[in-house]
Amino acid sequence: MTVTIGRRELLAALGGAAAAWPLAARGQQPAMPVIGFLRDTSLANFAHLVTGFGQGLKEAGFIEGQNVLIEYRSAEDQAHRLPALVADLVRQQVALIVGNTPSALAAKAATTTLPIVFVTGNDPVISGLVASLNRPGGNATGVSFLSSAVGTKRLELLHQLVPKAATIAMLVDPNTTTDAERELRDVQAAAHASGQELIVVEVRSDRDIEAAFATFTQRGF
Repeated sequence: MTVTIGRRELLAALGGAAAAWPLAARGQQPAMPVIGFLRDTSLANFAHLVTGFGQGLKEAGFIEGQNVLIEYRSAEDQAHRLPALVADLVRQQVALIVGNTPSALAAKAATTTLPIVFVTGNDPVISGLVASLNRPGGNATGVSFLSSAVGTKRLELLHQLVPKAATIAMLVDPNTTTDAERELRDVQAAAHASGQELIVVEVRSDRDIEAAFATFTQRGF
């Protein structure tokens, strides 16, 4: 399932947020609407996402510095910092917050009125971002790639590509939502059914990936 937000929806979100500002505070607003761009991971490692976000805004008619401003925030792989970063964006009186799953959940926990646009690889219903796919409700909308739903399919495809492989390795981020736990259980069950051994290595940040592959090498991958 993929839900996209285009020019009309973004205009509605920006306009609706502006209309909801108290009259006393509205005089303090910047001349242009402000978007809060928030991630739990380092922005330096995801420069392509920042570039893509800017390009997407441009295609929708929003150009940074001309008719929209963007406040960038990153928790630098320290998820416990997200609530404070969200509070900072709220104080900045942004029109909406854009973020990945952990960031969007932190924003949703902090406000029920500020529009939130998320990008997630999980099921947004199970993650708690929306009430349902057909009727999201609340103040959050966005894009979901439902990657967890295809975990077992990936294992099947891998088995077809390397049918003699007796051991499969899998990277898991324990900081993600319970949807990732369900994917792990599904993949473990599929691996067991096909007679394969599944080695799971946890990675909590980008820095852990190199160590994870070193572990795979030690195990003979």
